[in-house]
Amino acid sequence: MSEIKYEIIKRIGVLSKSASGWTKEINLISWNDEDANYDIREWSPDRQKRGKGVTLSMEELSALKALLNNIEP
Repeated sequence: MSEIKYEIIKRIGVLSKSASGWTKEINLISWNDEDANYDIREWSPDRQKRGKGVTLSMEELSALKALLNNIEP
């Protein structure tokens, strides 16, 4: 299996942090030298491990934002 290559272009923010130190974050990431997309996933404290996540294009992120704006607390 080939190695997955990634580059964090911009760290946007931490959504939550677990007791073990893992953080759920949203970042702008380029995977395997492709165009960067927005990415939500968990990262270990040393950033050597990552959990499964979801990657969104700008259009998908905008659609998600519009949907979330319609949620009533």
